[in-house]
Amino acid sequence: MSIHIVALGNEGDTFHQDNRPSGLIRTYLGRSPLVSGDESSLLLNAASTVARPVFTEYQASAFGNVKLVVHDCPVWDIFDSDWYTSRNLIGGADIVVIKYNVNDKFSFHEVKDNYIPVIKRASNSVPVIIAAVGTRQHELPCTCPLCTSDRGSCVSTTEGIQLAKELGATYLELHSLDDFYIGKYFGGVLEYFMIQALNQKTSDKMRKRKMTNSFHGIRPPQLEQPEKMPVLKAEASHYHSDLNNLLSCCQCVDVVFYHPEVPGAVQAHKIVLCAVSHVFMLLFNVKSPTDIQDSSIVRMTQDLFAINRDAVFPGASQESCSNPPLRVIVKDALFCSCLSYILRFIYSGAFQWEELEEDIRRRLNDSGDVCDVIEKVKCLLKTPGKISCLRNCKTYQARKPLWFYNTSLKFFLNKPMLADVVFEIQGTAVPAHRAILVARCEVMAAMFNGNYMEAKSVLIPVYGVSKETFLSFLEYLYTDSCCPAGIFQAMCLLICAEMYQVSRLQHICELSIITQLQSMPSRELASMNLDIVDLLKKAKFHHSDCLSTWLLHFIATNYLIFSQKPEFQDLSGSHSVAMAVLELTVLTKLVWSSQKLPASSPQVLGLKAYATTCCLEFCHYNATSFTFASS
Repeated sequence: MSIHIVALGNEGDTFHQDNRPSGLIRTYLGRSPLVSGDESSLLLNAASTVARPVFTEYQASAFGNVKLVVHDCPVWDIFDSDWYTSRNLIGGADIVVIKYNVNDKFSFHEVKDNYIPVIKRASNSVPVIIAAVGTRQHELPCTCPLCTSDRGSCVSTTEGIQLAKELGATYLELHSLDDFYIGKYFGGVLEYFMIQALNQKTSDKMRKRKMTNSFHGIRPPQLEQPEKMPVLKAEASHYHSDLNNLLSCCQCVDVVFYHPEVPGAVQAHKIVLCAVSHVFMLLFNVKSPTDIQDSSIVRMTQDLFAINRDAVFPGASQESCSNPPLRVIVKDALFCSCLSYILRFIYSGAFQWEELEEDIRRRLNDSGDVCDVIEKVKCLLKTPGKISCLRNCKTYQARKPLWFYNTSLKFFLNKPMLADVVFEIQGTAVPAHRAILVARCEVMAAMFNGNYMEAKSVLIPVYGVSKETFLSFLEYLYTDSCCPAGIFQAMCLLICAEMYQVSRLQHICELSIITQLQSMPSRELASMNLDIVDLLKKAKFHHSDCLSTWLLHFIATNYLIFSQKPEFQDLSGSHSVAMAVLELTVLTKLVWSSQKLPASSPQVLGLKAYATTCCLEFCHYNATSFTFASS
């Protein structure tokens, strides 16, 4: 299969023709990563009496095995001297490029008036690119009525856009022939039209073959192609339900609230309480009064709570003697009797303020006591320096979750404050909090609560994961969000999430990888160093079925790009049934449909032998996936 491009016009500066750089087409062919092996030869005009080249022909390979033929014609009088040759060249072109220099307005208008109508009739709906090359030397012409020296010396942007509208073309301004304007700007547009031309030719060949029924020998198996790539949906967050379950299960409790005259005690976790209230930060010495700088919070902490240093206290549950929970006396008996409802409200993460008020009213009969307890709850969740962050509880609080404007758990990420476990990773200590780990990760909950060494140890070594990856994993556990910097980082985090069985984080990493791959243009896919086959193998090895299925479709869709990479040959040596399906799909599409690879090509010989065997194996498991046609 080949692509034919016709480039017309002279982009050189008429004022500096002696030392002008290489042309637009030659520069692109020499710098594009998708084009290799260009050759040039001069074609003389048969009807011209002047012994000078009219067309320069370039032949190269694009996308690995697609023949690229470019005819570059800098002289417009070919239409006057040899109309037959020029008409055939334009009529057989897949893409037409019209180029001119912005400082040669006389030539621009001559071309626009005399030759553009001819091209419009002969192009027959072929994509056209108009490239305005150069930097305007007289950007601001003289406006004097008597001075016409500068007026009309440059082609304005408006004139170029108007010409593009007349032809239905794409307009580009290339201020210089450097890597940016040639490789990314002009090259990106040209390669887009090249891919469109390949797709159109493939469709036309398929249509002709179906109409003429010109198959010879054994027909290929008919594959049911999916209309779209599989769509991945992120798992719903269960962040607040995890913390709420932590309160109800009473695991990793490190603080107990009680009142001598109120039966029973209320268990909680310092890390969660400090994440939502500066009162508890002050009580547990996470912050000092100097850091808070709010007298109402300091006064409430002193009036409402007191730490008990005695050995035992009434109503306390038996805990481990090595690390007993901190005992806190609640000085207000009414507040202590409603503390279980208040903690449930805090751990839920969402402002269910009306339910909290209803629970307090059911607990306390006196309306004055109810108002007093509610005001203390408001002060408990107050932000320092503000009069009241809970002034309009019924409207504002129901709309904005508690974790969004109070101190979040991210404040304690990788910090020694209140930490009760330390992970040792690559010689670095990473402090953490058991309560959050147990609530958010079932594997760590079993590790810390079972008969394992980690349950009684403070220092826990971690192997097989880098420090940056593990910190990203902890960030997700603490904040329920993560943002991998790249595809490699997302895959490392996915492997870590699979190791600790955090399925939602796996789905987030899958979506991150897919989003980044989908955003890459074909030019970047061809030049990037990422091993897509290795990515596919890792996805399958770590049971990421959704990602592996999507990557199979992605490789098949971009076969022209990935088949030229050396790692693609590893696919034919795999024993996976899914790999066989991909190879058979590619074989059917390329060998019998569009590309017409030589019969002795290693891709054809290898895929023929291997895909036939794997197809039979696959059909043994799923007989409905393929329909074989008789010879």
